[in-house]
Amino acid sequence: MTVAVPKLTLERRLLREHTLVIACDEVGRGALAGPVAVGAVAVDAPRARRRVPEGLRDSKLVAAHHRPAVAERAAAWVQASAVGWSSAAEIDEVGIIRALGLAALRAIAELRAFGVVPEDAIVLLDGNHDYITPAGGTGLRVQPVIKADRDCASAAAASVLAKVARDDLMVGLHDEAPAYQWARNKGYASAEHRAAIRSHGLSPHHRASWAIADAPTLF
Repeated sequence: MTVAVPKLTLERRLLREHTLVIACDEVGRGALAGPVAVGAVAVDAPRARRRVPEGLRDSKLVAAHHRPAVAERAAAWVQASAVGWSSAAEIDEVGIIRALGLAALRAIAELRAFGVVPEDAIVLLDGNHDYITPAGGTGLRVQPVIKADRDCASAAAASVLAKVARDDLMVGLHDEAPAYQWARNKGYASAEHRAAIRSHGLSPHHRASWAIADAPTLF
């Protein structure tokens, strides 16, 4: 099977009209436990003329043991990068779509520390839905692009950086609640994770509303 290699075609086209491209992609949307993370990277015209970092792909297409090195190369390639978070409790409170928007805005806000002016950029968002503007990003220009993490190098970089950050966080939480095996499943609904929920109930890091919705399967 041929693995898609992301390019900079769209970024270069957008940079003819905008000073900067900020690419965003989420990780952890479908997990039962842990936060959702949104990676954000800023790419300007000089960086868009550089070679795409070796091995850069959508995080789902990069082997786990290769991701940290790919993330390191991606972070060195972009002008700036950040990861924004929305906790399990916040997801329960406001819903996943709003939580994604808040996490994206937090990541974009962190880019300001590196001299990035988000209002001067076009925000390239992986997916078919703009969840950033309704969350409070009214001053931003957001362009959703289906499969951006597969096709666009900037979105692939955001994807890998967010994936590595979230996986590291879930591994760190494992020792706090080892029964759920988060070091292996990263909070997703594996068979062992579901069995642990049936045996031990929910931890403070679980998305309680998701577990309730999935109750026929879990309990």
